[in-house]
Amino acid sequence: MPDTFLITIIFIVACTVIGAFVKGRSKDACLKDFSGDNVFLEHTGGKLIWGNLLAENTALEFVYNKAYMDKKDNHVETSYVLYKSEYNSIKMILRYVDALTEEGRKEREKAFKKITDPGSRARFGRKVHNFFGTVRDSFLEILNLFMGQVKTKMPAGKIIAGQDKYVSEMSSRAHAAFNTAYEPVLERYIGKKVVLAVVSGGEKSEYSGVLNNYTSEFIEIMNVAMKKKTENSGEELCDADVIIPRSLAVVRHAGE
Repeated sequence: MPDTFLITIIFIVACTVIGAFVKGRSKDACLKDFSGDNVFLEHTGGKLIWGNLLAENTALEFVYNKAYMDKKDNHVETSYVLYKSEYNSIKMILRYVDALTEEGRKEREKAFKKITDPGSRARFGRKVHNFFGTVRDSFLEILNLFMGQVKTKMPAGKIIAGQDKYVSEMSSRAHAAFNTAYEPVLERYIGKKVVLAVVSGGEKSEYSGVLNNYTSEFIEIMNVAMKKKTENSGEELCDADVIIPRSLAVVRHAGE
């Protein structure tokens, strides 16, 4: 009879290794696109935060351009941190083009050209990335089915069943690391105009822009005409890039 304690240790080590991989590699691709830029975060409740975005795999930090004095609680704040468990409070993240630094604008123009006029190498690279992502997703599904069979039909099943806590943890971390959210329909519209239909707080709205990227949690469009408040309390239309949670938004139409 295998040593159950040894099996438990192996599962713990496996979870730790996968956890370390996730920690270092699994930043959301859409959020990474805005990292280092001055952005606005709008909560679903209407709260607005702005600052320089630092995107990590466990949280987003918005570093203020200048320190803020909270007179109510008598303390000074220099940044705002939103943890991954709080991402469901995000309505959208806005990046106004005119708020970017010169270097930021050049990087944005480079990224925009890459999706709207991709070379053969870029197209091939994305196809390879999506292929291996789909293979990884399929592998995880096969692994889950195999573990289910082992627990119910093989002699070692009772031992493995006793380690459900660690099996579940390892599986969820692996999915977090490898989930590609590949969607053929969205792939066809990368670099093209689309219309996002957004529902938040019972209100419906639509945003037209160029689809830049998508992940399992977010969708990103560029060149969106957004209203921006001016110093004289008015509003003007400005070009912006927008990230919206996929729980709130879907690509409803192709655009022109």
